[in-house]
Amino acid sequence: MTLAQSHRLPLSGSKRLWLLVLLAAIGACTPKVRRTGKTLPVKPPTIEPDKPVAPPPAAAEKPVVAKTSSIALLLPFGLDNIGSVKGYKSADLKKADIAVDYYQGFKLALDSLTAKGYNYKVQVYDTKDEPGYTHSLSVNPNIRNSNLIVGPVFPEGIKSFAGKPAVIKKPLVSPLAPASPADFANPNLITVIPPLDYHAYNAAKFIVSRVKPRKVFILRSGFTEDNKYIVPFKLSIDSISKKKIQVVYYTVSHGSFKSLLPQLNNKVENVFIVPSVNQSFLTVTLRSLDTLATHYPITTIGHPNWEKLTFLKPDILQHIKAHITLADRINYRAAGTVNFIRAYRKAYKKEPSAFAYKGFDEGYYFGEILAQHDDAFSRLDQHDYKALHNEFKFVKKAGQGWINTHVNVFRYSNFELKKVE
Repeated sequence: MTLAQSHRLPLSGSKRLWLLVLLAAIGACTPKVRRTGKTLPVKPPTIEPDKPVAPPPAAAEKPVVAKTSSIALLLPFGLDNIGSVKGYKSADLKKADIAVDYYQGFKLALDSLTAKGYNYKVQVYDTKDEPGYTHSLSVNPNIRNSNLIVGPVFPEGIKSFAGKPAVIKKPLVSPLAPASPADFANPNLITVIPPLDYHAYNAAKFIVSRVKPRKVFILRSGFTEDNKYIVPFKLSIDSISKKKIQVVYYTVSHGSFKSLLPQLNNKVENVFIVPSVNQSFLTVTLRSLDTLATHYPITTIGHPNWEKLTFLKPDILQHIKAHITLADRINYRAAGTVNFIRAYRKAYKKEPSAFAYKGFDEGYYFGEILAQHDDAFSRLDQHDYKALHNEFKFVKKAGQGWINTHVNVFRYSNFELKKVE
């Protein structure tokens, strides 16, 4: 059970803050059993000499008490804003909403596991999303002695908490950030959200195994941000195809493909990689690709963040056979999802957000591993898991810890994203 000290919230206009008042100080408690009673005189037994003495009854076996797993949650509630005159700023409120939703999903998962007989001691800490304060939490003995540490949520928080070299020797879960674990260089880190490198790898794998083109064209926008996708993609496709697929770089200017046309083929599939998320560039370039698709067979691979871009035109995406890779995709018709939504509504009287799903999935996965396996964090690759929002397939990388690599490929079809089987 979770205990919390309450503070009155200022009228902020947001109903999502109702839980924050319960999280100013959070601890955990476990039931204790006491024995009480009086000592009575014992009458000596009378034993007849002509009868055998019965052996004493076997001592009753002591019930096995499940171990208690300790978990520290480090989330950006920003509780100091509750008592301030100004209250929550918009950006801080968004972070607090993430923290509340994730915590509620995580707690619901542990409640489900507790019903199975597992025991947990959960301590929740407000990181305030301040690097200095987050770093101070790294020396808290209660956190350092936990069996598992979940958080901080944002990359800067992870850097300030974990430190270089790593000062935290316990398993440390990065629950929501797809940041590259190379940025943290912590061998105890567990990165749940697949980094961009693994999206690029899975896109290259799909191209080599399913499309099988002779060459691929990487369309550059001219912004260096594109390289975060381009570099791992080039390494991946060279490795998977053994450099049998030619990679052609082309910087698009004002949507023109004129100098690229001689390299296109109207008999086989022409594959275009578009790693940009820039609105002005994509608006012009995708329109040009749409025109090109009337004369050439083309397949387009986009950045995974395209799913969030509302300005993209579904009819164009469908015509250019656009594909993207995604790690998060919830099947709302699945029985597990329906059950989760029902339980979440009952517990919190609201609809679960994407962060609530992730909190539940990660709470259930890591909570069960903690309860069942003493050395599970040395072999996460033996514990694949199909969650509500994704699958967990961890690989160990030297100096970077465990990384979830599971990514699916989706195609825009019938004006929606459909998983490529």
